[in-house]
Amino acid sequence: MRTLRALAALLSYPTAELLAASGEIRVALDREALLPAAERRALDRLIGELEAGDLYDLQERYGLLFDRTRSLSLHLFEHVHGESRDRGQAMVDLLKLYEETGYSPVASELPDFLPLFLEYASTREPKAAIELIGQPAHVVAALRERLAKRSSPYEAVMAALLALSRARLDEATLAALRAEPDPEPDDLEALDAAWVDQEVTFGPGTAAASCPVDRMTSRLRAAMAE
Repeated sequence: MRTLRALAALLSYPTAELLAASGEIRVALDREALLPAAERRALDRLIGELEAGDLYDLQERYGLLFDRTRSLSLHLFEHVHGESRDRGQAMVDLLKLYEETGYSPVASELPDFLPLFLEYASTREPKAAIELIGQPAHVVAALRERLAKRSSPYEAVMAALLALSRARLDEATLAALRAEPDPEPDDLEALDAAWVDQEVTFGPGTAAASCPVDRMTSRLRAAMAE
């Protein structure tokens, strides 16, 4: 699915190559025509801002949003495990899934990096790809809300993913993600505190390991077997 590859590109660190490919991204989105009109228009606004912006300013904005602010991290397991040891095993499982299906991820990125995950999904058949991107839908929904709060054009990518997946969101799971500290990127003290918080848990007596996001790899395996 070229649409998923285009969305992965838009969520990647801005480079001169990415900006030069903006026309190709538009063509990919339009040829498949999978997105509702409102989500497609919102992506155009993001692409337009990337085209019109200064590269260094775009890179600084990206870093402040996704690298400095834990609540906006594009690493999916960050929102479930934090820095706990469980995250390492989840990474191993996801990487093994990639390898079993013949996908070789970029070595410099962790396997739970959302743009990388979308690249992987784009290599699957459409039905399987839609199933894949629905697995982390709760994290995507939380990211969308936080980006909207900051009036960030990157919200458009999260909205597009939710529209494509049509995933049904569980309010209890989403509420647990909403409870994560969400400081602004210029509040250094709050940012430091957020990075040392414990991992998220989902409901009374329920460990993070039982949440839908953490079950992602097992459900992905099931999707691949269909």
